[in-house]
Amino acid sequence: MFSSTVSPNDAIESQPTIGIIGMGAMGKMYAKLFAQAGWKKIHVCDRPENFEITREYCSTNIPNAQVLKDGHAVARSSDFMMYSVEAEFIGRVVQEYGPSTKMGAIVSGQTSVKAPEKEAFEKSLPEDTHIISIHSLHGPTVSTIGQPLIIINHRCSANALSLVENLLRSFKSRFVYLTYEEHDLVTANTQAVTHAAFLSMGTAWASEGSYPWEQGRYVGGIETVKVNLALRIYSNAWHVYAGLAILNPKAREQINQYAQSATELYKMMLEAGSGLPTRKNDQFSDPKRESKLRQRIEWAQGVVFDDLSRTRSRKPILLSEDILDKFSLGRSPMIPDPCPPEVDLSPRKANSHLSLLAMVDCWAHLNINPFHHLDLAATPLFRLFLGVAEHLFLNPSLMDMTIHSAIYDTWHRANDLEFVVAARGWSQCVEFMSFEVYRKRFDETRIFFEPRFDEVGLLGSEMIKAVMASEVDADSTKSSV
Repeated sequence: MFSSTVSPNDAIESQPTIGIIGMGAMGKMYAKLFAQAGWKKIHVCDRPENFEITREYCSTNIPNAQVLKDGHAVARSSDFMMYSVEAEFIGRVVQEYGPSTKMGAIVSGQTSVKAPEKEAFEKSLPEDTHIISIHSLHGPTVSTIGQPLIIINHRCSANALSLVENLLRSFKSRFVYLTYEEHDLVTANTQAVTHAAFLSMGTAWASEGSYPWEQGRYVGGIETVKVNLALRIYSNAWHVYAGLAILNPKAREQINQYAQSATELYKMMLEAGSGLPTRKNDQFSDPKRESKLRQRIEWAQGVVFDDLSRTRSRKPILLSEDILDKFSLGRSPMIPDPCPPEVDLSPRKANSHLSLLAMVDCWAHLNINPFHHLDLAATPLFRLFLGVAEHLFLNPSLMDMTIHSAIYDTWHRANDLEFVVAARGWSQCVEFMSFEVYRKRFDETRIFFEPRFDEVGLLGSEMIKAVMASEVDADSTKSSV
């Protein structure tokens, strides 16, 4: 075993060999980060048919990474190695290459669902192997600085754990120590519903056949976050989300509840808006028809946000709407519809925010405290979507406008219907545990948005950087008080 204090500045013969099996987006990210830190012995491989492509990529982007022909060669030569493969295939890949693991090596996995990974490692790795799994809770295009990096000490010595921490320290991530079981619960609670919401939004917009920001809808403020992050998800590989949704039982439960929440809330909106509103003080309103929907929303608000609203000890997650407007893909129109007397007119076009209402309703029904996971291991997507939910639910004027629009406005009802259909479709796909159906659904929407990925990718990345920088500043201020 190498010294746990080994440094990239040490002689090459004193450094451990770092191995990566699987050179997809995340595998490439890890290889680059290790190389940039100065580690000199990096062995990588992808599928045998990708050997030349991988070698060409590394010669240009990671010249000190040695591309080997297959996983056997990586496993036999590596002192610390990781499997960066799709969760769907982890069992098969470890079964093939695991027996070739170097004696006394440290083996890790970078899958989004750890139950299959744990099973594969325990079944196929030699008994002398140290097992320390990891998982960076962000995509390959997001800076690792300050992001949560899960470390799972499953079967290893203290020296092996210290060595892994030392190797990963150059990432400047925030280490979070969990078990395999805790990891799957936390990732379900922070990613399952978030992904389901954005997948459903994108599918709904694609089904309508138009980019919403070009129609004067879903632009500015909260809508900026929705649009940018929905397209960001569809610009990534489908399997990044499929493994978590299909292989994690907690995720399947949450995605089902999200679809149910969206359906029930939409039915309540239609029921409340089924009659003609009465005119009062030159405004349309009928408190009796609003009461059932409002009670459901206020109940969810109380479960999820009540403690937070009483003891506000943290800065709001979301940046101001003026700052978010800088990342908008379109111009925001004036609100054409009647508003409650207490609400000032603004450049925001009111809508039902069904995706946000359903998310908080889902959390409330499952008794999930999202702020606990925000502090523990939140992804950038989760942080932003929780931020817009917080912004909506803790702003009484905005919530009144939302409820009023949900009941009396008709311009967004067709899109809300498409959203409900999409949410139920994604839930059924996950319930059937079909990777093939998941891929087809994902690719159908991806093709519609693909021409706009370059445009939205830059804006989305800059928006995430701005929000994350704001969070770092808030943490620094809090710790210095």
